[in-house]
Amino acid sequence: MKVVDKLRAADERRVQFNQGIRGRWASLPKPARIAGAVAGIVLLFALPNLNIPFIRTDSIAGGTSFGFVLSSIAIYVLVAIGLNVVIGLAGLLDLGYIGFYAVGAYTVAIFGSPNSIVATEYPWLVCIPIAIALTMVSGVILGTPTLRLRGDYLAIVTLGFGEIIRIIAVNSAVTNGQRGIAAIPGPPGTWPAGSEFEGTPLFGPVDARPYYWLTLVLIVAVVLGVRQLERSRVGRSWLAVREDEDAASLMGVQAFKFKLWAFAIGAAIGGLSGALFASRQAYINSNSFNLLLSVMFVAAVVLGGQGNMFGVTIGTVLAFYLPERFREFQEHRDLVFGLALIVIMVLRPQGLFPSRRRAKELADRKQEAKEAMAGG
Repeated sequence: MKVVDKLRAADERRVQFNQGIRGRWASLPKPARIAGAVAGIVLLFALPNLNIPFIRTDSIAGGTSFGFVLSSIAIYVLVAIGLNVVIGLAGLLDLGYIGFYAVGAYTVAIFGSPNSIVATEYPWLVCIPIAIALTMVSGVILGTPTLRLRGDYLAIVTLGFGEIIRIIAVNSAVTNGQRGIAAIPGPPGTWPAGSEFEGTPLFGPVDARPYYWLTLVLIVAVVLGVRQLERSRVGRSWLAVREDEDAASLMGVQAFKFKLWAFAIGAAIGGLSGALFASRQAYINSNSFNLLLSVMFVAAVVLGGQGNMFGVTIGTVLAFYLPERFREFQEHRDLVFGLALIVIMVLRPQGLFPSRRRAKELADRKQEAKEAMAGG
């Protein structure tokens, strides 16, 4: 019991520490907060060119280039932000989010590659809006019949959706089956004169840093958009549905409508992420969209803290960077990573950086459980 009490006391100290950081940040003048945010963004843009010890992955035996790792993490952060809308804000457990990711990737491949069945090759700037639109439509098509379900039943249905998309990709002539689709176009542009890769495509296989920078710009834009939604009537409706759907309906919130909005917006962000992934890879097949990756997306959101975009970002970085950073321990890294997730979820079930509302909800539930046990 002494060990349990010590762990609980440590957890309470961590909560107080996080609240103290938030309080100090919120107490800063608005210009200071803006300056801090801009400085952080500038640091992120400069990160691929900084030689920070113990951070870069280039020196690891068998490791991937640092720019490629950063671009992958940035794409996954964008995925997690979209999934956070569905899980963290609206409270809908989606285990098949990889399906939307795949739809976006295959849309760019089918409409942009000369190796697809589409006769006309569309430019990348045209393929991206098509990918976003199709994934949003797929979110509406999936959500319309299934969002009347709740909890585990909804999770099972979405899990099935992700597998259906993968099986279609394996067997369909549209996706070229397991052969996949190559020569997927990337954003326009070439490296300027005097640079190391002068004259070659800016978004090409020689350097993944431009994809990282492009994805960072899109992350900032998506975060600002989602933040505005979260503070609007739509966001308040999502939170009401997440906390108690029946009570929200009695208060006049059209629960189904706002859950469908969450599904559609989350799907659109997932489609954008998949489109960026396909463009960077220049080749995809069904092996790129397995169930384990979908589970990792959910784990990253839960690990970081549902409902808090900063926490979700940190959770995604940890979930996808640490296995790459410790590639030297390849035989045991999955085991260690799984054990670390278990320990964190036991000691901190609300995630590393939960939203204040979410942390208060869990604290209230814990208090209710204690009172029920004491009364029983």
